[in-house]
Amino acid sequence: MYTTTDTARHGGIRSSFRRGEAWLDQRGKWAWIAAMVLGFIVFWPVGLALLAYMIWGKQMFARSCGHRRHMHDHSWGRHAMRAGQPTGNRAFDDYKAEALRRLEEEQEAFEAFLQRLRTSKDKAEFDSFMDERAKATSAQDAEVKPETGARPGEY
Repeated sequence: MYTTTDTARHGGIRSSFRRGEAWLDQRGKWAWIAAMVLGFIVFWPVGLALLAYMIWGKQMFARSCGHRRHMHDHSWGRHAMRAGQPTGNRAFDDYKAEALRRLEEEQEAFEAFLQRLRTSKDKAEFDSFMDERAKATSAQDAEVKPETGARPGEY
């Protein structure tokens, strides 16, 4: 007959992994890196598995492993989407709208300036090309002398 006791923790191996992950999370990114290095030293597949977990779980690039779960609520992407929404402060909303309008006008003026600059540069390059071509053509025409008995327009 088998008996069970309440001294064993429920959850099995998954619970153990979660406790280990929480323990490493408390100590930060360097604890994860140290665990990975130790895993490579002890048995290379363990280190490789930890490395894969850190990369695919985005553990390596978060400030701390536990921090990544709460990071999505405070990411820049969400703030960027809310940039156009009113804040409730009328004076600030008016200032923000005026500043955005002014920045858009400055951007349009700058883009128009760049377009004029490109056009003038293209025109200058085209004019210099045409001048060089005209000089080359006139020099070539001066070298070719028509025969003495030829009529005008014949070679």
